[in-house]
Amino acid sequence: MALSDKISRQVGSIPRSGIRDFFELVVGRDDVISLGVGEPDFSSPWHIREAAIYSLEKGETSYTSNLGLEKLRRGISAYVDEHFGVRYEPKTEILVTVGVSEALDLACRALIDPGDEVIYHEPCYVSYNPSVTLAYGVPVPVVASSDDAFAVRAESIEKAITPRSKVLMLNFPTNPTGGTMTRAELEAIAELCIANDLIVFTDEIYSELVYDDDYEHVSIAALPGMRERTVLFHGFSKAFAMTGFRLGYSCAPPELTEAMMKIHQYSMLCAPMTSQVAAIEALANGAPSVAKMRASYKARRDLIVREFNAMGLPCHLPKGAFYAFPEIRGSGLSSKDFATGLLEGQSVAAVPGDAFGPSGEGFLRCCYATDIDLIKKALGGFRAFLSDIKG
Repeated sequence: MALSDKISRQVGSIPRSGIRDFFELVVGRDDVISLGVGEPDFSSPWHIREAAIYSLEKGETSYTSNLGLEKLRRGISAYVDEHFGVRYEPKTEILVTVGVSEALDLACRALIDPGDEVIYHEPCYVSYNPSVTLAYGVPVPVVASSDDAFAVRAESIEKAITPRSKVLMLNFPTNPTGGTMTRAELEAIAELCIANDLIVFTDEIYSELVYDDDYEHVSIAALPGMRERTVLFHGFSKAFAMTGFRLGYSCAPPELTEAMMKIHQYSMLCAPMTSQVAAIEALANGAPSVAKMRASYKARRDLIVREFNAMGLPCHLPKGAFYAFPEIRGSGLSSKDFATGLLEGQSVAAVPGDAFGPSGEGFLRCCYATDIDLIKKALGGFRAFLSDIKG
């Protein structure tokens, strides 16, 4: 019996994560400087870890409500109101999930019927296209160009709309490019969504990590007419350096939250109580730590982008997230060949841009949530590698 023939066609049709595949090459190598995995190099702040420890010591190890601890949902409601300018009812419109990835999966399965089209901008996080495919939807990418600093244009979205279009998926600030959107750009997209009756998924996990005084993060959920047609995803991994706690949440109208919760209660039941207690502490007292980490990321961003441009690898200045996305086409190498050569020749790891969709070819994703001294060493590796390939 060939077990491979028994695998679901939907699962068989999706690729392995391009990020994880590449970094299998790094496992076990202590000499590698990694600009790869999108994870803060800070530990979770002590007061957050202490809240988790104390929770365990008190024996708080039971299930919670499917929706999550009500105290946490009240905290999320207040936080989202303050930071995004939109209010959600804690009892009916907020669902605590095992990371944003679960929230995205729930939303896709709750809203997509076979053949429904989901429009998204690319380059994009590796899970967006497969999440749509696994829900039997049809992924429809539109290119967010480096010429536009990786913002997505309303006219590009409009060209992709068909009678089967049901959902528009956004992620700003964007992984892998650090692209952002202005209020005016989002307003144009909101008008398009209303006119074409599209549901919007907006992943704003990097919203706290914006760096410049001339840029203000705006959530499309807060724009007129959008709250009732938007699922807002957010979580604790990036800004609060809580990746291992695996905690996210969705905010949406009651009908959408209820549909997502029904899947959640049968597949996951609830997010871990320990993580939820830690998240309550993060929301209450985590702002100073977030500000400190953000300032450190900004200094690293300014360094890495300046040096990439100086060495002839064009790189836009990302206004958010913690990724630089330099263009390497001038080297004459593909993204994969450049990344592989850099790793083998200089022990520096970065992710090939095509891991984030075909439009990412010709770029690398370099995560600058890495110690600044290691970034400097990695940049030296880039210079040496470019020198080698130029002969």
